[in-house]
Amino acid sequence: MNFIIRTAVSGDIAAFTEIYRESVLNGVASYEIDPPSPDEMAARFAAITGKGFPYIVAVEQTGLILGYAYASAFRTRPAYRWLVEDSVYLAPEARGKGVGRALLEELIRRCTALGFRQMVAVIGGAHPASIAVHAAAGFSHSGHMKATGFKHGRWLDTVFMQRALGDGAETEPSSATYPGTMA
Repeated sequence: MNFIIRTAVSGDIAAFTEIYRESVLNGVASYEIDPPSPDEMAARFAAITGKGFPYIVAVEQTGLILGYAYASAFRTRPAYRWLVEDSVYLAPEARGKGVGRALLEELIRRCTALGFRQMVAVIGGAHPASIAVHAAAGFSHSGHMKATGFKHGRWLDTVFMQRALGDGAETEPSSATYPGTMA
């Protein structure tokens, strides 16, 4: 599958809304039950990008958006500022074709360049494909919570995975402010 990865723009939100809608309705990665509106997706996009976190998109040569990924704060307390959580969502036709791995690897690269030290994946439904793509990108298992969500008529587990970025915990951060452009 031929595609490029680029920085997401507000013009991509309609495609993100549809990709996420399908995931909410049919998947277990998100524990949302009702898909958010385009306006809500635009507000979420603005909140993430407005804080300087990376938000990227995989686009086929025809212009079709295959998936998107972004990093955001895992928690908002100041000591967590060196830790980001990744999110990756794919259109059904892009699954299993390397798009998710490429998005994740680019997100890791961008977060490392911004100065973040750790990335965590919170994998809803303990989805085997998500676990596998994160393991292939250097993440290790860091926790498993049973029956954390109820969706599609069944209890779902949540798996946590983590990987170091840059120097990880080997050195102290060079600044007391947020990495990159975070405020």
